[in-house]
Amino acid sequence: MSGSHLGTLLQLSFCATLCLGGQDASVPNAAVPNPAKHEDRTVVTGTYAPIPLEEADRTVDSLAIGQSPSVYRNAIDALQSEPAVDVRQRAPGVQGDLSIRGSSFGQTLVLIDGLRLNDAQTGHNNLDLPFPFAAIDRIEVLEGSGSTLYGADAVGGAVNFLTKAPEVTEVRVGAYGGSFGTNGQDGLVSYVRGPLTEEFTFTRELSTGFMANRDYRSLALGSESNWRSSLGLTRLLLGSSDRPFGAAGFYGNYPSWERTRGWFAGLSQTLGEHTELAFSFRRHTDLFDLFRYRPALYENRHATESWEAAIRRWNQLRANTRVYYGLEGYRDSIDSTNLGTHTRDRGAGYVSVDARALRRFSINAGVREEYFTGGRTVATPSLSGGYWLNSRVRFHASASGAFRLPTFTDLYYSDPANVGNPNLKAERAWSFEGGAHVNWQRNTADVVIFRRYDRDNIDYVRNSASSIWRAANIDNLRFTGVEAAWRWQISSGQRLDVTYAGLRGFQQALSGQQAKYLFAYPVHSGTLTWWGHLPQQVTTHLRTGVLQRYRQDAYPLVELSIEREWTHVKPYLQVNNAANAGYQEIPGVRLPGRSYIAGLELFSRRSIRGR
Repeated sequence: MSGSHLGTLLQLSFCATLCLGGQDASVPNAAVPNPAKHEDRTVVTGTYAPIPLEEADRTVDSLAIGQSPSVYRNAIDALQSEPAVDVRQRAPGVQGDLSIRGSSFGQTLVLIDGLRLNDAQTGHNNLDLPFPFAAIDRIEVLEGSGSTLYGADAVGGAVNFLTKAPEVTEVRVGAYGGSFGTNGQDGLVSYVRGPLTEEFTFTRELSTGFMANRDYRSLALGSESNWRSSLGLTRLLLGSSDRPFGAAGFYGNYPSWERTRGWFAGLSQTLGEHTELAFSFRRHTDLFDLFRYRPALYENRHATESWEAAIRRWNQLRANTRVYYGLEGYRDSIDSTNLGTHTRDRGAGYVSVDARALRRFSINAGVREEYFTGGRTVATPSLSGGYWLNSRVRFHASASGAFRLPTFTDLYYSDPANVGNPNLKAERAWSFEGGAHVNWQRNTADVVIFRRYDRDNIDYVRNSASSIWRAANIDNLRFTGVEAAWRWQISSGQRLDVTYAGLRGFQQALSGQQAKYLFAYPVHSGTLTWWGHLPQQVTTHLRTGVLQRYRQDAYPLVELSIEREWTHVKPYLQVNNAANAGYQEIPGVRLPGRSYIAGLELFSRRSIRGR
């Protein structure tokens, strides 16, 4: 089928489904959420305590994942629906660079239930998540600097993958297959008995690749345990992943190959209502061969370990005022054939005061002091507030500082084309934003204007195409942007989302040099997404997006999914890049054309909580 015929078919399907969707589908608990009812949507990212989304003083997006294999198969699929988030894929669903509001991939912090996942070796591995995507309940995205809350790396923002304790005993297994020899299996087993809940998840996927040396395999296992006692809530999260993949063109014109493996353990314990203890450990290994079938020519082996420990507490000062404070400690280490053996430690203390009055005013002021090995310190303050003009209109604004530490690759890496710099400074940034939220009848609208001032950005620069890339600090960067979103709840079974993000960057410090990563950001990004529940328990999702990067041509991406749910069976179909656009998100790294995935999920759940 030609691209024009497919486009016509999609348009006709969209219009026909829009008309049919006027009927309310009788799908229990499956109605498309009404965006006007924000009191049902609580966020925990960008704030020290859970609050309704509409009361957030910072720009936070919340993306429900739940059990929807037809819509999102992995984190990259899901994050591509967020206009302020830019995911530059290398291996689809396996490896990608993540940025927010024009930040570099190292300037975005990745979290799991508020615990850090960023890789100390390189930001290229930040999305190499050490757990199955089936374990995720929702994703929250903080846009703008977040170092006061989370410490290093949250310059452009933070992405928080959130799990959820199971509410019923359930077994869910699925299998799928599709284009490029793709096939996979995933599953979830949960158990609920009194104060104990346990959930085990797994995902396995492989593909022979859409071109030579772009095959991949992926295996991930996860476990989440929750136990309520007189002491409080105990949560234990465990995860492991193994992902070998062909990396043709990823790091130059070479037939490369890479294998990454990850392990994660996170433990949290509440002590009463006001105190929480948290601990996490992450280990990540990276095996890289420049020539896949001749590894002896050039091979790197890296192993990083990261530790995190924290004690967090809050007290009620007055009826509408709380103070939050805590201490945190971190250690990162690496053992590498290329980068050497290194360790760095740091600690932090923070305090924040939050006041809210009469559903009219809110204000939050905080500061964080980070201490590094050798006696260096960095302070990152923040101030945010909101004001309800009336029950439908709310304004908010914020100013916040941030910093990023150089990765071990930035500092110590060396090969014939790239050289690190052990004298790099930490990056610093200030973010400012102001926005408005409006809701009326079946509609909500949001608009945000922001500006970020960066200092000592880290990138690889060179004087000409024949020169070596060298890590350096780049000064005086600033980004100005606007984000807008409109949601229309057409009926109880249909919703239409329209989003736009525009970004302009400005710099003065390169003096004719070329930069490797900083200037590949999107200048325009827009999406139109339609969700619909049709009769006979059919759910459909159509997303059309257009993206244009700095000094590059725009390209469209169209995604379509449909599923039908019976009592214990759910077949589904997903079409990616339905318009068959040819595009690259990273120069020299081709991405697949039109592809499809068809799958079947089987599930059985107990409707009564176990005793």
